[in-house]
Amino acid sequence: MNGFIDKLSEKLLPIAGKLGQNKYLLVLRDAFMLAFPITMFGSLVVVINNLPFFSDEMKGTLGTLFGSGQNATMSILTIFVTFGIGYYLSKTHDVDPVYGGAVSLASYLILTPFVMTLESGEVVSGVLTLDRLGAKGMFVGMIAAFIAAEIYSRITKKGIVIKMPDGVPTAVSKSFAAMIPAILTLSVFTIVNAIVTGAFDTNLHDFVYNVIQQPLTGLGSGLPATLIAVFFVQLLWFFGLHGQIIVNSVMDPIWNTLMLENQEAFKAGEELPHIVTKSFMEMYTVGMGGSGSTLIVVILMAFVMKSRQMKDVGRLALAPGIFNVNEPVIFGMPLVLNASIFIPWILAPLVTTTLNYIVMDLGIFPTPTGVSVPWTVPVFFNGMLATNSVMGGVLQLINMAIIGLIWFPFLKVVDKANLRSVDLSTAE
Repeated sequence: MNGFIDKLSEKLLPIAGKLGQNKYLLVLRDAFMLAFPITMFGSLVVVINNLPFFSDEMKGTLGTLFGSGQNATMSILTIFVTFGIGYYLSKTHDVDPVYGGAVSLASYLILTPFVMTLESGEVVSGVLTLDRLGAKGMFVGMIAAFIAAEIYSRITKKGIVIKMPDGVPTAVSKSFAAMIPAILTLSVFTIVNAIVTGAFDTNLHDFVYNVIQQPLTGLGSGLPATLIAVFFVQLLWFFGLHGQIIVNSVMDPIWNTLMLENQEAFKAGEELPHIVTKSFMEMYTVGMGGSGSTLIVVILMAFVMKSRQMKDVGRLALAPGIFNVNEPVIFGMPLVLNASIFIPWILAPLVTTTLNYIVMDLGIFPTPTGVSVPWTVPVFFNGMLATNSVMGGVLQLINMAIIGLIWFPFLKVVDKANLRSVDLSTAE
């Protein structure tokens, strides 16, 4: 086992290291984190408006009164992500990030079709629909933001800017410096939009959604792709790399899009289209004690195992584990490069993820509604909030029992080895 792990480490660590330091993946991660507080507010509004003990009439009234709280946050998530990509990518180029974010957002909006409204047979206004600013427009927004920020930053770095004399206020000077790069960048997107609209009688939103986004989200929402993602999260953590960050930086665009589509369906009272979403991944892989769902492992270590080492680490890791922080047990046990617990560390999340998918697909347990729950909310409560049902929390408790059964014999082996080493040291 140790030889296999050493060989795997030699092959995997360089690849994971490069992936974890990739500039564009880091920018994408930071952009989603920029939108996190805003989406959290929108999720809370959805939860409050749809509490299970409210009548349908009450839910409708609350939706009318407070629905703007969700429409102005979660429903237009792509706007915040697009600005964030432009901001952070421009920052990596040492270009004023605010203007980079603004140009990226404007470039995305240029590609976004306006729905014309009619009054007495005449066009009176153009309206942006929420679906284009939310889940349906996510991939167009990300692609446009990355390209726009790159063009804007490269033009600026080449010095193609208007330089104002000394003494001009800083805000004015920066605005003039951004003018030419912004005009050139936005011109590119205007021309592209005109070509697509005029020559192909469509828009980039529909093209990207049908050709790229739907196939990717369909793949990402399936069980095989989900199990591969979970496997690599666990494997990377085993080698001391933050698997959650590395894998999420690749999968978050897909999972967040699926989450938004579920939320729109939930808000409309329709059947939820997806099982696997960002909420599913967080509540049923991280939300039970951190990556690998180790809360039950910590409890077993603290109160069932007999060796001093296991008890001390378990009790130290218990309080953070309740709030889904499990670095104390990952590095304290340690789980990192510990061949004796490699099998349960990898196997347990794969088993529970498969179980969760099957029971949700069969309708035995509820599917996450698409609300975003803070990952630090303790187990049971986060599952209940994510699914708008007590049964969501019950499923987590079942998961913990299964994980405990898988881990128990391996923990006993480690525990006996610790006791044996103490006896030998005492005998000497």
